[in-house]
Amino acid sequence: MKARHKRMALIGGGLAALGIASALVLNAFQDNLVFFFTPTQVSAGEAPENRTFRIGGMVQAASVQRDGLTVRFVVTDSAKTIPVRYIGILPDLFSEGKGVVAQGKLENNGWFRADEVLAKHDENYMPPEAQHALDQAAMNAKSARPEPK
Repeated sequence: MKARHKRMALIGGGLAALGIASALVLNAFQDNLVFFFTPTQVSAGEAPENRTFRIGGMVQAASVQRDGLTVRFVVTDSAKTIPVRYIGILPDLFSEGKGVVAQGKLENNGWFRADEVLAKHDENYMPPEAQHALDQAAMNAKSARPEPK
């Protein structure tokens, strides 16, 4: 084999290895990619089926039900609501009327099964995605109301 052919084989092998490595990295990235949706978007069917995603909003007042480690509550963006079921210990700052982001999957019965629940860390903080979603829902709800005559 000539030196020129060896060099071409090495370059071809290097490009193939680079392509395989890139494909594996992109595949791993796609599997771990988690999108954020509001209850309005989930109700509209924009959320992925059989994929993990995050839902955020406010915990609706008087909606928290505890049964041992199983907790059921409702997340709202003031326009739509989504019931959530979580098995585990909730963060200390989780409470009704406060912001929450839950990560999990939407079940066929309409319930969101959360694998992780994140609560805001003080009274002034809300995840930027959740704050933007609440602002958008409030603007949409306001524009949908008929003007008083």
